Amino acid sequence: MKRLVLVGGGHAHAQVLRGWSGSAMADTELCLVSPQALAPYSGMVPGWLAGDYAFEAMCIDFEALAQTAGARWLATEVVALDAAARTLTLADGSSLAYDWLSLNIGSTLQSPAAPPNGRVLALRPLSGLHDAWQALLHDPWLTDDDAPLAITTIGGGAAGIESLLAVCATLRRLLPRRTLLPRLITRSERLLPGMAEGAARHAAKALQAAGAQVQCGLDATRLLKSPARAPGLLLWAAGAQAHAWPRSSGLACSEAGFVQINAQLQSPSHPEVMAVGDCAEWATPLPKAGVYAVRQGPVLLHNLKAMVAGHGSGKSGAPALLTYVPQTRALALLATGNRRAIAAWGDWSAEGAWLWHWKDWIDRRFIDGFALKP
Repeated sequence: MKRLVLVGGGHAHAQVLRGWSGSAMADTELCLVSPQALAPYSGMVPGWLAGDYAFEAMCIDFEALAQTAGARWLATEVVALDAAARTLTLADGSSLAYDWLSLNIGSTLQSPAAPPNGRVLALRPLSGLHDAWQALLHDPWLTDDDAPLAITTIGGGAAGIESLLAVCATLRRLLPRRTLLPRLITRSERLLPGMAEGAARHAAKALQAAGAQVQCGLDATRLLKSPARAPGLLLWAAGAQAHAWPRSSGLACSEAGFVQINAQLQSPSHPEVMAVGDCAEWATPLPKAGVYAVRQGPVLLHNLKAMVAGHGSGKSGAPALLTYVPQTRALALLATGNRRAIAAWGDWSAEGAWLWHWKDWIDRRFIDGFALKP
Protein backbone atom coordinates (compact mmCIF):
# COMPACT_ATOMS: atom_id res chain seq x y z
CA MET A 1 0.00 0.00 0.00
CA LYS A 2 1.24 3.49 -0.87
CA ARG A 3 1.23 6.34 1.66
CA LEU A 4 0.40 10.03 1.37
CA VAL A 5 1.45 12.07 4.42
CA LEU A 6 0.11 15.52 5.27
CA VAL A 7 2.35 17.39 7.71
CA GLY A 8 0.70 20.28 9.52
CA GLY A 9 -2.81 21.36 10.45
CA GLY A 10 -3.06 24.34 8.12
CA HIS A 11 -5.93 25.83 6.13
CA ALA A 12 -5.05 23.99 2.92
CA HIS A 13 -4.78 20.59 4.61
CA ALA A 14 -8.19 21.10 6.17
CA GLN A 15 -9.54 21.42 2.63
CA VAL A 16 -7.65 18.32 1.51
CA LEU A 17 -9.14 16.24 4.33
CA ARG A 18 -12.62 17.56 3.65
CA GLY A 19 -12.26 16.82 -0.08
CA TRP A 20 -10.76 13.37 0.53
CA SER A 21 -13.75 12.31 2.62
CA GLY A 22 -15.93 9.94 0.64
CA SER A 23 -13.48 9.74 -2.25
CA ALA A 24 -10.43 8.02 -0.79
CA MET A 25 -7.96 6.59 -3.30
CA ALA A 26 -7.65 2.81 -3.47
CA ASP A 27 -4.53 1.20 -2.02
CA THR A 28 -3.41 4.48 -0.50
CA GLU A 29 -3.04 5.25 3.20
CA LEU A 30 -3.59 8.89 4.13
CA CYS A 31 -1.76 10.11 7.25
CA LEU A 32 -1.94 13.46 9.03
CA VAL A 33 0.92 14.51 11.30
CA SER A 34 -0.20 17.38 13.53
CA PRO A 35 0.47 17.78 17.26
CA GLN A 36 -2.95 19.08 18.27
CA ALA A 37 -6.49 18.06 17.45
CA LEU A 38 -7.71 21.65 17.34
CA ALA A 39 -5.91 24.09 15.03
CA PRO A 40 -6.69 27.83 15.28
CA TYR A 41 -7.86 29.64 12.17
CA SER A 42 -5.43 32.54 11.85
CA GLY A 43 -8.08 35.01 10.71
CA MET A 44 -9.93 34.69 14.03
CA VAL A 45 -6.92 34.73 16.37
CA PRO A 46 -7.09 38.51 17.00
CA GLY A 47 -10.77 38.19 17.88
CA TRP A 48 -9.97 35.36 20.29
CA LEU A 49 -7.20 37.41 21.93
CA ALA A 50 -9.69 40.27 22.30
CA GLY A 51 -12.27 37.97 23.90
CA ASP A 52 -14.73 37.95 21.01
CA TYR A 53 -14.47 34.18 20.43
CA ALA A 54 -14.02 31.11 22.57
CA PHE A 55 -10.95 29.13 21.56
CA GLU A 56 -12.95 26.14 20.31
CA ALA A 57 -15.15 28.40 18.19
CA MET A 58 -12.23 29.50 16.04
CA CYS A 59 -10.55 26.13 15.63
CA ILE A 60 -10.71 23.43 12.98
CA ASP A 61 -11.07 19.95 14.48
CA PHE A 62 -8.39 18.03 12.60
CA GLU A 63 -8.89 14.85 14.57
CA ALA A 64 -12.52 14.71 13.46
CA LEU A 65 -11.66 15.69 9.87
CA ALA A 66 -9.01 12.96 9.70
CA GLN A 67 -11.43 10.37 11.03
CA THR A 68 -14.09 11.33 8.49
CA ALA A 69 -11.53 11.21 5.68
CA GLY A 70 -10.35 7.77 6.77
CA ALA A 71 -6.92 9.18 7.57
CA ARG A 72 -4.58 8.11 10.34
CA TRP A 73 -3.87 11.01 12.68
CA LEU A 74 -0.48 11.10 14.41
CA ALA A 75 -0.54 13.60 17.28
CA THR A 76 3.11 14.57 17.09
CA GLU A 77 5.55 16.79 15.23
CA VAL A 78 8.11 16.23 12.50
CA VAL A 79 11.65 17.03 13.59
CA ALA A 80 13.55 15.93 10.47
CA LEU A 81 13.00 14.99 6.83
CA ASP A 82 15.21 12.96 4.52
CA ALA A 83 13.82 13.86 1.12
CA ALA A 84 16.09 11.44 -0.71
CA ALA A 85 14.95 8.49 1.42
CA ARG A 86 11.34 9.76 1.62
CA THR A 87 11.38 9.41 5.39
CA LEU A 88 10.16 11.64 8.20
CA THR A 89 11.54 11.56 11.73
CA LEU A 90 8.92 12.23 14.40
CA ALA A 91 9.35 13.83 17.82
CA ASP A 92 9.46 10.46 19.60
CA GLY A 93 12.33 9.29 17.39
CA SER A 94 10.23 7.01 15.21
CA SER A 95 10.30 7.14 11.41
CA LEU A 96 7.48 7.47 8.91
CA ALA A 97 8.04 6.63 5.26
CA TYR A 98 5.99 8.23 2.52
CA ASP A 99 5.40 7.99 -1.20
CA TRP A 100 3.96 11.51 -1.43
CA LEU A 101 4.29 14.33 1.04
CA SER A 102 2.48 17.63 1.56
CA LEU A 103 3.73 20.37 3.90
CA ASN A 104 1.40 22.94 5.42
CA ILE A 105 3.30 23.79 8.61
CA GLY A 106 3.05 27.56 8.58
CA SER A 107 5.84 29.77 9.86
CA THR A 108 7.41 30.37 13.23
CA LEU A 109 9.16 33.11 15.21
CA GLN A 110 12.34 32.96 17.22
CA SER A 111 11.45 35.30 20.06
CA PRO A 112 14.04 36.77 22.44
CA ALA A 113 14.39 35.82 26.07
CA ALA A 114 12.20 37.68 28.52
CA PRO A 115 13.89 40.51 30.44
CA PRO A 116 14.14 40.27 34.23
CA ASN A 117 10.67 40.66 35.67
CA GLY A 118 9.14 40.58 32.18
CA ARG A 119 7.30 38.23 29.87
CA VAL A 120 7.34 37.46 26.12
CA LEU A 121 4.37 36.30 24.05
CA ALA A 122 5.28 35.08 20.54
CA LEU A 123 2.44 35.23 18.03
CA ARG A 124 3.84 32.25 16.06
CA PRO A 125 3.64 29.34 15.85
CA LEU A 126 -0.11 29.29 16.39
CA SER A 127 0.04 25.77 17.83
CA GLY A 128 1.58 27.09 21.06
CA LEU A 129 -0.26 30.39 21.35
CA HIS A 130 -3.28 29.10 23.31
CA ASP A 131 -1.25 27.67 26.18
CA ALA A 132 1.09 30.65 26.26
CA TRP A 133 -1.77 33.17 26.38
CA GLN A 134 -3.65 31.27 29.09
CA ALA A 135 -0.46 30.96 31.15
CA LEU A 136 0.09 34.70 30.88
CA LEU A 137 -3.47 35.58 31.91
CA HIS A 138 -3.10 33.45 35.06
CA ASP A 139 0.44 34.53 35.85
CA PRO A 140 0.74 36.29 39.25
CA TRP A 141 3.30 38.57 37.59
CA LEU A 142 0.40 40.05 35.64
CA THR A 143 -2.49 39.75 38.06
CA ASP A 144 -0.93 40.59 41.46
CA ASP A 145 0.41 44.04 40.61
CA ASP A 146 -1.32 47.36 40.08
CA ALA A 147 1.73 49.21 38.74
CA PRO A 148 1.67 50.54 35.17
CA LEU A 149 2.31 47.78 32.63
CA ALA A 150 4.46 48.41 29.57
CA ILE A 151 3.31 46.39 26.53
CA THR A 152 5.74 46.51 23.61
CA THR A 153 4.91 44.95 20.26
CA ILE A 154 7.63 44.24 17.72
CA GLY A 155 6.23 44.25 14.19
CA GLY A 156 4.25 46.79 12.21
CA GLY A 157 2.38 44.37 9.99
CA ALA A 158 -1.16 43.10 10.45
CA ALA A 159 -0.18 40.60 13.16
CA GLY A 160 1.60 43.18 15.28
CA ILE A 161 -1.15 45.77 15.06
CA GLU A 162 -4.02 43.34 15.63
CA SER A 163 -2.31 41.56 18.52
CA LEU A 164 -1.41 44.77 20.38
CA LEU A 165 -4.94 46.15 20.08
CA ALA A 166 -6.51 42.82 21.06
CA VAL A 167 -4.25 42.26 24.06
CA CYS A 168 -4.83 45.81 25.30
CA ALA A 169 -8.60 45.36 24.99
CA THR A 170 -8.53 42.17 27.06
CA LEU A 171 -6.11 43.42 29.74
CA ARG A 172 -8.05 46.64 30.21
CA ARG A 173 -11.16 44.57 30.78
CA LEU A 174 -9.52 42.06 33.13
CA LEU A 175 -7.20 44.47 34.96
CA PRO A 176 -9.13 47.74 35.23
CA ARG A 177 -6.82 49.09 37.96
CA ARG A 178 -3.65 48.76 35.90
CA THR A 179 -2.49 51.51 33.60
CA LEU A 180 -1.29 50.13 30.28
CA LEU A 181 1.60 51.70 28.41
CA PRO A 182 1.38 50.18 24.91
CA ARG A 183 4.04 50.75 22.27
CA LEU A 184 4.61 49.38 18.77
CA ILE A 185 8.05 49.25 17.17
CA THR A 186 8.73 48.41 13.52
CA ARG A 187 11.79 48.65 11.32
CA SER A 188 9.53 49.63 8.40
CA GLU A 189 9.15 53.30 7.61
CA ARG A 190 5.38 53.04 7.99
CA LEU A 191 2.71 50.73 9.32
CA LEU A 192 1.32 47.94 7.14
CA PRO A 193 3.96 48.04 4.40
CA GLY A 194 2.56 46.67 1.17
CA MET A 195 -1.01 47.72 1.97
CA ALA A 196 -2.88 50.85 0.98
CA GLU A 197 -1.62 54.02 2.64
CA GLY A 198 -5.15 54.68 3.81
CA ALA A 199 -5.11 51.42 5.76
CA ALA A 200 -1.90 52.52 7.47
CA ARG A 201 -3.56 55.80 8.45
CA HIS A 202 -6.58 53.94 9.86
CA ALA A 203 -4.22 51.66 11.81
CA ALA A 204 -2.33 54.65 13.21
CA LYS A 205 -5.62 56.18 14.41
CA ALA A 206 -6.68 52.92 16.06
CA LEU A 207 -3.35 52.66 17.85
CA GLN A 208 -3.56 56.29 18.94
CA ALA A 209 -7.07 55.71 20.30
CA ALA A 210 -5.69 52.77 22.31
CA GLY A 211 -3.00 55.02 23.77
CA ALA A 212 -0.18 53.31 21.92
CA GLN A 213 3.08 55.00 20.98
CA VAL A 214 4.28 54.06 17.46
CA GLN A 215 7.95 54.08 16.46
CA CYS A 216 8.75 53.36 12.81
CA GLY A 217 12.15 52.87 11.23
CA LEU A 218 13.60 51.46 14.45
CA ASP A 219 15.61 48.22 14.61
CA ALA A 220 14.19 46.41 17.63
CA THR A 221 17.12 44.02 17.91
CA ARG A 222 19.40 46.80 19.15
CA LEU A 223 16.77 47.96 21.59
CA LEU A 224 16.32 44.44 22.98
CA LYS A 225 20.07 44.02 23.50
CA SER A 226 20.24 47.20 25.53
CA PRO A 227 21.29 46.63 29.17
CA ALA A 228 18.66 49.18 30.14
CA ARG A 229 15.87 47.13 28.56
CA ALA A 230 12.73 47.77 30.56
CA PRO A 231 10.62 44.96 32.02
CA GLY A 232 7.09 44.46 30.81
CA LEU A 233 5.17 42.38 28.30
CA LEU A 234 6.77 41.90 24.89
CA LEU A 235 4.51 40.81 22.01
CA TRP A 236 6.74 39.32 19.32
CA ALA A 237 5.15 39.66 15.87
CA ALA A 238 8.19 40.28 13.71
CA GLY A 239 8.43 38.88 10.19
CA ALA A 240 7.61 35.19 9.64
CA GLN A 241 10.53 32.77 9.90
CA ALA A 242 10.91 29.31 8.41
CA HIS A 243 10.98 26.16 10.51
CA ALA A 244 14.50 24.77 10.84
CA TRP A 245 14.13 21.17 9.69
CA PRO A 246 13.14 21.67 6.00
CA ARG A 247 16.43 23.51 5.40
CA SER A 248 18.44 20.33 6.13
CA SER A 249 16.01 17.96 4.40
CA GLY A 250 17.47 18.05 0.91
CA LEU A 251 14.48 19.96 -0.45
CA ALA A 252 15.16 23.07 -2.48
CA CYS A 253 14.72 25.98 -0.07
CA SER A 254 15.05 29.73 -0.31
CA GLU A 255 17.84 31.58 1.41
CA ALA A 256 15.46 32.19 4.32
CA GLY A 257 14.67 28.47 4.61
CA PHE A 258 11.20 28.35 3.07
CA VAL A 259 10.40 25.38 0.81
CA GLN A 260 10.50 26.42 -2.82
CA ILE A 261 7.53 25.42 -5.00
CA ASN A 262 6.59 25.66 -8.66
CA ALA A 263 3.28 26.67 -10.22
CA GLN A 264 1.82 23.24 -9.40
CA LEU A 265 2.83 23.62 -5.72
CA GLN A 266 5.55 20.97 -6.10
CA SER A 267 9.10 21.05 -4.88
CA PRO A 268 11.30 21.61 -7.95
CA SER A 269 13.91 19.27 -6.48
CA HIS A 270 11.51 16.53 -5.30
CA PRO A 271 8.23 16.54 -7.29
CA GLU A 272 6.62 13.99 -4.95
CA VAL A 273 6.65 16.74 -2.28
CA MET A 274 4.20 19.64 -2.21
CA ALA A 275 4.16 22.66 0.08
CA VAL A 276 1.62 25.43 0.62
CA GLY A 277 0.94 28.38 2.88
CA ASP A 278 3.53 30.26 4.87
CA CYS A 279 6.09 27.44 4.81
CA ALA A 280 6.33 27.62 1.00
CA GLU A 281 7.98 30.17 -1.25
CA TRP A 282 6.61 30.99 -4.69
CA ALA A 283 9.01 32.02 -7.46
CA THR A 284 7.96 35.58 -6.71
CA PRO A 285 7.50 35.49 -2.92
CA LEU A 286 3.92 35.99 -1.77
CA PRO A 287 2.91 37.75 1.46
CA LYS A 288 2.72 35.41 4.45
CA ALA A 289 -1.06 35.52 4.77
CA GLY A 290 -3.65 32.79 5.23
CA VAL A 291 -5.69 33.95 2.24
CA TYR A 292 -3.10 32.40 -0.09
CA ALA A 293 -3.17 29.03 1.67
CA VAL A 294 -6.96 29.00 1.45
CA ARG A 295 -6.82 29.59 -2.32
CA GLN A 296 -4.11 26.94 -2.71
CA GLY A 297 -6.25 24.29 -0.99
CA PRO A 298 -8.38 23.16 -3.96
CA VAL A 299 -5.34 23.04 -6.26
CA LEU A 300 -3.42 21.03 -3.67
CA LEU A 301 -6.28 18.52 -3.29
CA HIS A 302 -6.56 18.00 -7.04
CA ASN A 303 -2.81 17.66 -7.56
CA LEU A 304 -2.33 15.24 -4.68
CA LYS A 305 -5.08 13.04 -6.06
CA ALA A 306 -3.55 13.30 -9.54
CA MET A 307 -0.17 12.15 -8.25
CA VAL A 308 -1.70 9.26 -6.35
CA ALA A 309 -3.61 8.32 -9.52
CA GLY A 310 -0.33 8.08 -11.39
CA HIS A 311 0.63 11.48 -12.69
CA GLY A 312 4.36 11.58 -13.26
CA SER A 313 4.68 7.79 -13.23
CA GLY A 314 3.92 7.30 -16.92
CA LYS A 315 0.54 5.76 -16.11
CA SER A 316 -1.94 6.45 -18.90
CA GLY A 317 -5.12 8.30 -18.05
CA ALA A 318 -3.69 10.03 -14.97
CA PRO A 319 -5.16 13.53 -14.46
CA ALA A 320 -3.03 16.54 -15.33
CA LEU A 321 -1.83 18.79 -12.54
CA LEU A 322 -3.53 22.13 -12.05
CA THR A 323 -1.62 25.40 -11.96
CA TYR A 324 -2.06 27.70 -8.99
CA VAL A 325 -2.46 31.34 -10.02
CA PRO A 326 -2.08 33.74 -7.08
CA GLN A 327 -4.63 36.51 -6.87
CA THR A 328 -3.15 39.85 -7.84
CA ARG A 329 -5.01 41.62 -5.04
CA ALA A 330 -6.14 40.09 -1.78
CA LEU A 331 -8.67 41.55 0.62
CA ALA A 332 -7.19 42.20 4.06
CA LEU A 333 -9.48 42.68 7.06
CA LEU A 334 -7.80 43.68 10.32
CA ALA A 335 -9.61 43.59 13.65
CA THR A 336 -8.84 46.53 15.93
CA GLY A 337 -9.88 44.99 19.26
CA ASN A 338 -13.09 46.99 19.69
CA ARG A 339 -15.38 45.21 17.25
CA ARG A 340 -14.27 47.47 14.46
CA ALA A 341 -12.03 46.57 11.56
CA ILE A 342 -9.85 47.99 8.80
CA ALA A 343 -10.18 46.80 5.21
CA ALA A 344 -7.58 47.06 2.45
CA TRP A 345 -7.90 45.93 -1.15
CA GLY A 346 -5.44 47.34 -3.63
CA ASP A 347 -5.43 51.12 -3.16
CA TRP A 348 -8.82 51.11 -1.43
CA SER A 349 -9.23 51.13 2.33
CA ALA A 350 -11.95 51.72 4.90
CA GLU A 351 -12.62 51.42 8.62
CA GLY A 352 -15.70 50.83 10.71
CA ALA A 353 -17.89 48.57 12.80
CA TRP A 354 -19.60 47.25 9.67
CA LEU A 355 -16.29 45.87 8.49
CA TRP A 356 -15.88 43.91 11.72
CA HIS A 357 -19.30 42.34 11.20
CA TRP A 358 -18.37 41.52 7.61
CA LYS A 359 -15.08 39.98 8.74
CA ASP A 360 -16.91 38.04 11.47
CA TRP A 361 -19.37 36.66 8.90
CA ILE A 362 -16.57 35.63 6.51
CA ASP A 363 -14.53 33.97 9.26
CA ARG A 364 -17.47 32.11 10.79
CA ARG A 365 -18.56 30.88 7.37
CA PHE A 366 -15.05 29.54 6.72
CA ILE A 367 -14.92 27.69 10.05
CA ASP A 368 -18.48 26.38 9.69
CA GLY A 369 -17.43 24.82 6.38
CA PHE A 370 -15.33 22.31 8.33
CA ALA A 371 -17.92 21.50 10.98
CA LEU A 372 -19.02 17.88 10.74
CA LYS A 373 -22.72 17.53 10.20
CA PRO A 374 -24.57 15.22 12.64
